[in-house]
Amino acid sequence: MSVNRRLSSSLEMTSTKAPPSRRGSELRMTDRRGSGYSSAGFSSRRPSIDPSRLVPMDKATHVGGTDNFNVVFIGAGNIMFGSDEGPWNHSFRFEHKLGLRLKVVAIVDPAVERANAVLKKKCDSFVVSAYQNTRVFKTLDDFVKNMSPKERPRAVVVGSPPMFRGTLQPGRDIEMQIMKHFPGVAMFIEKPVATGPKSEIDEGFKIARHISDSNSICSVGYMLRYLKAVQKMKQIIEENDLVVMATIARYAAAYEAITKPDWWDKSRSAGPIIEQGTHFCDLSRYFGGEVDISSVTAHSLEWDEEAGHLSKMGIDESKIAPENRIPRVTSATWKYDSGAVGSLMHVATLQGRNYSCELEIHADGYCLKLVNPYVQPILYVRKPGDDHEHAYTFPDDDPFFSEISNWIDIIEDIEEDPEAAQILSTYEDACRTYEFTWAIREASERSRAMRLAARRSATSVVEEVLVEEENEA
Repeated sequence: MSVNRRLSSSLEMTSTKAPPSRRGSELRMTDRRGSGYSSAGFSSRRPSIDPSRLVPMDKATHVGGTDNFNVVFIGAGNIMFGSDEGPWNHSFRFEHKLGLRLKVVAIVDPAVERANAVLKKKCDSFVVSAYQNTRVFKTLDDFVKNMSPKERPRAVVVGSPPMFRGTLQPGRDIEMQIMKHFPGVAMFIEKPVATGPKSEIDEGFKIARHISDSNSICSVGYMLRYLKAVQKMKQIIEENDLVVMATIARYAAAYEAITKPDWWDKSRSAGPIIEQGTHFCDLSRYFGGEVDISSVTAHSLEWDEEAGHLSKMGIDESKIAPENRIPRVTSATWKYDSGAVGSLMHVATLQGRNYSCELEIHADGYCLKLVNPYVQPILYVRKPGDDHEHAYTFPDDDPFFSEISNWIDIIEDIEEDPEAAQILSTYEDACRTYEFTWAIREASERSRAMRLAARRSATSVVEEVLVEEENEA
């Protein structure tokens, strides 16, 4: 049966839900203006954002004031300074949010040549005022040793590769180093929080506790939570007192455009679920709640199976050890603590450049379907009393800007009313998503190991029978 879809403009966007208590990593020093944190431990900030408050970057006004806003960028790669591969570019969003107040006091990256190259481009552009006194350092310690008092940062943005952070190990403990040198400084950290071995997950939760104890305002870059479409879905759920019954996520990557060898190597990127599918695992948790990790089951299609051949890979996979090659398909299901059910299908099967991604949220009488969240999100809503899907579009939405803008507003105590949002993705919450993605990977690897063991056992039985038959002959 065909489904008619009606295109709608916008709905009234209000909410009467009472705000819950803040998570640990969002606690603020009680003497900060507008912190919303009282001795009772409750916050005036919401765990979601009214979609009408998410203003496009070109419509946003610079944060007022004449004082400099000092920032340290850790990492000089694509996530920080942009590339042709996608819309990520944190520096661009900072420049628009803070205007002339932005002062990037340091870029920290062991690849000094690359850092100097991006710095030169910035100094040759209209945002030169933010970078004219920027210095490049190989390590954070180098910056600290050479820093003047007026260069002390108000915020640190961590965009270094996840394999070099998220642990307590020397050289991979940048969060701990930041807190040691700059207690209480605000931090923005890219996702996932790490891509190390599973045995190090507990170290991430220890870092989360340190962040909480330091009263640092810390946000992790799960930007899809800041999509207007996602916040519209939250609003519908809240206003109608819905209980989520199921989440269904589908992520189809365009593998032909992925030419970084590390992405194809599980020993470096930890695999596509942890490195890429993490966004949809996180959104699933955002709507479904905490996952019963013990319930996670998964299956995979691997590179060496008949159906796993890819014809347009942009890298030489033969240079990657067989045990580190990534699965082509991963299918997972799980239970939430609430009793709801979740599922994820991640495939690296598309050619070209565009991905195909969808997330469905089901509740009694409702289906909320988010389509194409990375490029031009469309939200399809089916609700009681109408078998048609209503489509909502969100032109010019930029979740990368919204997450940065929201974080800076909280640093500056801009908002003081109950509708103002809290950090939507804390470090502890991001650790739970990381733990969840590892559970999916492990479940798929267990499934593969059991299949191979059963196959070997069957082969062994056949061989024994043949030997017996030969002996009898």
